[in-house]
Amino acid sequence: MTIELRNVTKTYRSRRAGKKTVLHDINAVFERGHSYGIMGVNGAGKSTLLRIICGAERPTFGEVRKDVSVSWRLGFASSFNSSLTGMENLRFVCRIYDADIDEVSAFVEDFAEIGDAIHEPVKNYSSGMRGRLAFGLSMAIRFQVYVIDEALATGDFTFQEKAKAEFARRREESDILLTSHMPTAIQEYCDRAGVVHQGRLEMFDSVEEATEYYERVTRK
Repeated sequence: MTIELRNVTKTYRSRRAGKKTVLHDINAVFERGHSYGIMGVNGAGKSTLLRIICGAERPTFGEVRKDVSVSWRLGFASSFNSSLTGMENLRFVCRIYDADIDEVSAFVEDFAEIGDAIHEPVKNYSSGMRGRLAFGLSMAIRFQVYVIDEALATGDFTFQEKAKAEFARRREESDILLTSHMPTAIQEYCDRAGVVHQGRLEMFDSVEEATEYYERVTRK
């Protein structure tokens, strides 16, 4: 079971810069049973690549093939509809992923620890409450591959430790795809890695090889 990128290219148009190619002709295979890290400086296109893999964004050219269940970007709180309550957002996500609403609700209410606020509009939440709800919902639905963009969890130290412990349990049966501009974060969670540089993705069989390449190209 794999995630495969075939000739993936992503371009954007803006009034100032015209057409800008963020990702160019990317081919890569992410095999089940391995956790991958994607390194790159800020603005290199790491988040764009993750959005395409998750299905939140389409490539301009090329295609993504996958026969595994892939999460949304872990803890990505800004995807909530702010006019809906936390519970209404939760129910909407459950319908999309065909998850048991009662089971997911019970887990999230216990894990997120936001109390009765789960029945209030998300626009009234603090950033910490949004983060707790988002991470709890991410953990409540089982995926074969969890996608993380830079940070594992938000919130205070106690919640971060709780989130890491829950995530460790998920990793026993799932793989991860993690982006970061910090090689140390990749080294902690991944056994294979790639580097996004100047719109292209170079993949390596080890994190060490990827780190050496990343440090070399970013010194230029």
